[in-house]
Amino acid sequence: MKMLSGKNILITGCARGIGKSMLEVCAKHGANIWANARSPDDNFENYCSSISEGYNVTLVPVYFDITNKEEIINVIKKIRASDMPINGLINNAGITYNSVFQMSSEMNLRENMEVNFIGPYILTQYIAKLMIRNGGGSIVSIASSAAIDGNAGRSAYGASKAALSTATKALSREVGISGIRSNTIAPGITETEMLSSMSTETINETAESTALKRCGLPHEIASVAAFLISDMSSYITGQTLRVDGGM
Repeated sequence: MKMLSGKNILITGCARGIGKSMLEVCAKHGANIWANARSPDDNFENYCSSISEGYNVTLVPVYFDITNKEEIINVIKKIRASDMPINGLINNAGITYNSVFQMSSEMNLRENMEVNFIGPYILTQYIAKLMIRNGGGSIVSIASSAAIDGNAGRSAYGASKAALSTATKALSREVGISGIRSNTIAPGITETEMLSSMSTETINETAESTALKRCGLPHEIASVAAFLISDMSSYITGQTLRVDGGM
C-alpha cells in the first residue's frame, strides 16, 4: 500500500520549484491530484500527463491565481462536482521578497500578504468546508524559517509567512473535532528559482550555517508534505515543522 493511496489532494503552485516536486512525490505515493498553476501552459500540461501515466494516478490541472477569489470559487465548484472527494490540501503557492524594513514598499508588503497569506486563507476556508462534509482530511501550508527567525531583510516576507503559520495552528484547534489536521512546514534555504533574489555570497553563507552544510532540495520538502498529508502522521496537528538542515 502506497502512503497516499486513496487520497485526493489539491496542491497549489505546481508549475515550478517545491510545488512541482510535490506533484511528483505525492503521485509517486499514490495520490490523485488537482495540480494548480496560475495559467495554462503546454509544458505544464505535458508534465502532468507524464506524471499521471508514470504513476497510474488521476491528475487534473486546475488554473487559478491564488489572489483571485472568483477563480478560486470556480475551481472549488469543479472539485465539489467531481468524483474525487477531497481530503488533502497543500498550500504551496507563494512569493518571496527581500528588502530591509525601511525600504520595504507598501505595494510589496500588500503583495506578500495577498499571495502568501490572504489567498491561501480564503482557499483553505472553502476546502475545509468540503473536508468537513467528506469526513476529514489534512491541510499542509508551506511557510518559511523566516517566519520564525525574523531574518534581517525579510520582514515583509517573514510576516506574511508567520501569519499563515499562526492561522494554520488556530485552524487545527477549530477543525480537529471534524477529523481535519492542519500543519505548517517551515523550509530553510532550498534550491529553487526563489534563490535568484539572493546573492551567491548570501546563499553560500546561509548554506554553510546549517548543520548539514548545504541547501535543501525541493523533494526533501515535498517528502515531508506527503508524510503530513498521509495517515502516517495521524496524531500530528497544529505544528510547525522546520525542514531547514539545522539552521
